[in-house]
Amino acid sequence: MENSAESGKGSRLVQRKKTAQSGLGTFKKNGFLYLLLAPALLLTLIFKYVPMYGAIIAFKEFSPIRGIMNSEWAGLKYFEKFLYSPNFEVIFMNTLKLSFYGLLFGFPIPILLALMLNQVRKAGAKKNIQLFLYAPNFVSVVVIAGMLFIFLSPTGPINAIATWVFGQPLMFMTDPAYFRWVYILSDIWATAGWASIIYVAALAGVDPELHNAASLDGASLMRRIWHIDLPTIKPIMAIVFILAAGGIMSIGFEKAYLLQTSMNLPSSEIIATYVYKVGLQSGDYSYSAAVGLFNSLINVILLLTVNFVVKKLNDNQGLY
Repeated sequence: MENSAESGKGSRLVQRKKTAQSGLGTFKKNGFLYLLLAPALLLTLIFKYVPMYGAIIAFKEFSPIRGIMNSEWAGLKYFEKFLYSPNFEVIFMNTLKLSFYGLLFGFPIPILLALMLNQVRKAGAKKNIQLFLYAPNFVSVVVIAGMLFIFLSPTGPINAIATWVFGQPLMFMTDPAYFRWVYILSDIWATAGWASIIYVAALAGVDPELHNAASLDGASLMRRIWHIDLPTIKPIMAIVFILAAGGIMSIGFEKAYLLQTSMNLPSSEIIATYVYKVGLQSGDYSYSAAVGLFNSLINVILLLTVNFVVKKLNDNQGLY
């Protein structure tokens, strides 16, 4: 028994030694690639992980004069303050609805664009269409917000049509009922084309012979897309969906803030804009940090939950 135990222990040590040597060999073999990766890792460490230290002010009575370490502990005071504040439900639901509807209507559009682009056989026409679809991604958010205010103003071209149809202009930028749709539809216009690139690249790897064989067997275009193209991009769709759902509470601050007016505030005030106003405009750093940390915690929980569900429904293929 002792000999077998010793032999088992010895074999494990030998295996560990071989693994270590293999890892060292891989590092030596790909040393230049690791060297190229080092700056990105260093920048990520400095700008992404080191600042996490500042999140501690969410649990303190932070004073810029005293500094983080010398400020007194406040515990969960500011988390409770936010959860029991009269604005919590409105701000939380605004953020959730804006993100959820954006994901619901925005997620399928890049997939549909990629599938349609994949059917364009003329290279020149395909490039021109892609250029037209990708261009909005390079327009500044500030410019997009300005365009929306011009086009959707009571005297703008869109309301010229609305006045002709309904007899009066529609208050797109002041009526809270229109804010979400203005935000979501403009976001789809700006990002859908660029988001389709990853699916177009995946579909480019599909063997044309598969489509030819399916056509000879009498398969229609829709059946070929369903049985050939969609299974090809299915793993990518799962990863993109998990990442999008995991960041559902991290909706962009800039565009929401730029489109805000005093009239549409009941539907445009989200956690990101609330944190900005409370933290930078009012100077309540601890409270704003607590709200931001709460938002990040919700995102992490959503990411883990969605990844678990997708793995169960997608043959154990997920983000990790």
